[in-house]
Amino acid sequence: MAYLLIALATLCRLVPHPPNFTPVLAVALFGGAMLPRRTALAVPLLAMLLSDLVLGYPFGWMNLVVYGCFLAGVGLGRLLGVRSTWRRRIPAVVAGSVIFFIVTNFVVWLDPSSLYDRTLEGLARCYVMALPFFRNSLLGDLFWSVSLFGLYELARVWTRSDRSNAQEVNS
Repeated sequence: MAYLLIALATLCRLVPHPPNFTPVLAVALFGGAMLPRRTALAVPLLAMLLSDLVLGYPFGWMNLVVYGCFLAGVGLGRLLGVRSTWRRRIPAVVAGSVIFFIVTNFVVWLDPSSLYDRTLEGLARCYVMALPFFRNSLLGDLFWSVSLFGLYELARVWTRSDRSNAQEVNS
């Protein structure tokens, strides 16, 4: 499963897509909930690293911030656990999107080469200018999280019904 999640997150960053509409946070949340801790932590990091290399993005301190936000997504997934419900998953997805938005844009504002003044007005402008990207992030995170957790639940129901049918046939 870890390899499939890495492949999904990597490939979806490489194909044309709306800005920030990728499955990386969803993969981090899902991995955090379903995989062993170390594996879950490695999945979004490897996906980001591989896709950043292919895309030719230079590695810098902002990567550490972005990668850290995805590790926070793994932490949210760990809090959800394997037996999470949709009532808990949706707020976790929204929280992950909000954390990413707040942290990354704050760091953009702090950057000495930033276009934004180091004032509260400059910070507010930074966040306002990033709202279209946040919308895409939130929509992508919701879409991909519902897809991953939904497919997992369908597979669980399907395998359970297959076992039930096999037991009936064997009786």
